[in-house]
Parts: sequence; structure tokens; C-alpha cells
Amino acid sequence: MSCNDASALEGFREGLIGLPLSHLWRGYGSAIFLEFGRLTPRAPRPSGEVGNPHGEFGLMIQWSWRIENMVSILCGSWSQEPLWKPSFNLLHDKTVVDVSVFGRLPEVSVALNEGFFVSSFMTAEGDPSWVLFDRRSDTERWLSVREGSLSVKDNASERSSRSED
Repeated sequence: MSCNDASALEGFREGLIGLPLSHLWRGYGSAIFLEFGRLTPRAPRPSGEVGNPHGEFGLMIQWSWRIENMVSILCGSWSQEPLWKPSFNLLHDKTVVDVSVFGRLPEVSVALNEGFFVSSFMTAEGDPSWVLFDRRSDTERWLSVREGSLSVKDNASERSSRSED
């Protein structure tokens, strides 16, 4: 991991350690979203349906993920879906003890107390497909992989680049 990658990860890692996994939900297909810390409700959709809340930090893994304990894989994105919810329930309110990246192309791993882990492991072409969100301020930041390296973006720079178009 380069010095730039290490410093990009460190700010997210420091903020996440000690936070509980407050909510875990399934997105489209096998995508999962982990919400850490204090939850903020989402505004209702035009249909009136209320979306899932956001945490102070979030992790989205689009596909190819797995949930592990100290001795085995409990389930993953390719497991039978009836295994997912019980595994998700095991993680609720567990506390983040570490966040790391591994592999030549950075995959993310979140270590939780009581020996649980959630890891990405992309199996398709392109970059690993995960994003860490830092929502602690008005300027939301995202850590993801672009062209094989960690990349940090924020909503302030995204707004300014769209206004220049």
C-alpha cells in the first residue's frame, strides 16, 4: 500500500474504530450496506416509503462480500439467501475494532468485536466495488478504489465539478 493509500484509509479508520454497527441492510441484488454509529433517518421517498437510515459512517459492498467468524465463513454474496439475515443479525451492535485493506487491488475488511469480520472480495473485472462513507459533517467523504488505488472524494468537490459543466 502506498503512503497516499495509507493516509487515505487512516482518517476513515480512526473515525470508525469504536462505533457500533447500528444497521445492516440489503440493497439491489447482493449489495449490502453497513451503517455505523448514530443513525439519521432518511426523508420519505415520493411514494411515501421511508428509506433505510444513514449512519455516521457507512460501507457499501456492491457484490462479492463475506461475513466471517474466527473459524469460518458464515455466509457471502453467493450463499443461499436464507443464511443472510441470521448472519446480519449476529453483527448488529458489534463494535468496530479495526478497518483495513488487503490485496494488490485494495479490498476492505471490517473487524468487529467478538471475532466477526465483513470483507469485500471482488470476482469480476474492474476495480473492487466498495465505498466507505464519512457523513460526520456537511462535507460527506467517500473512500473507494479507482484504477487500482484508494481514492477519496467529497460532495463539495462533486458539486463544484458538476457546476463547471
